[in-house]
Amino acid sequence: MTTGADLLGLSPVMPVVVLDDAADAVPTARALLAGGIGVIELTLRTPAALASIERIAAEVPEIVIGAGTVTAPEHAKQAADAGAKFLVTPGCTDAVLDAAFDTGLPFLPGASTVSEAMRLAERGLTALKFFPAEASGGVAYLKSIGGPLPGLKFCPTGGITVKTAPDYLALSNVGCIGGSWLTPKDALAAKDFGKIEAFAAEASKL
Repeated sequence: MTTGADLLGLSPVMPVVVLDDAADAVPTARALLAGGIGVIELTLRTPAALASIERIAAEVPEIVIGAGTVTAPEHAKQAADAGAKFLVTPGCTDAVLDAAFDTGLPFLPGASTVSEAMRLAERGLTALKFFPAEASGGVAYLKSIGGPLPGLKFCPTGGITVKTAPDYLALSNVGCIGGSWLTPKDALAAKDFGKIEAFAAEASKL
């Protein structure tokens, strides 16, 4: 796997995971894998994030572990050093973009406007994250920009549910979607990894 486009084909749903405890990392990854999901976007939103990526990379090598919420240049290198196999940004500045390129890892840069998407395309990036999806116009927006931007594919994330997922996946310019519903806070707090596996199994069939 060497490109962002490859990332879009790993699973119909890319779980967007927030972990407060690195001890939950391996069981969460194994539950997702058992449910048929072979990729994780683990967000850098908590102090446990980098340690969680390290543990998954070392102990669950069958799953493709990526780092999400890369919002500063140093995050890119930290994530790569922890063992992340790809990066995801919610938006993009030149500094974050350069840092992501410097890691040599594939990445999905975030865009929510036509101008942002065109700028990223100028840098050779054709697989993008569309965030925040629902708040930025959702299915209707993505459908409307498919005509003028036919060479771009998106992973929409933000506010998508298991019910709205099929509407996104039906679009020709959507490769996969990002979903946080696969690893809900209550299931993680209760260490209910069976529930996570069940959500993953449902999502893998979308």
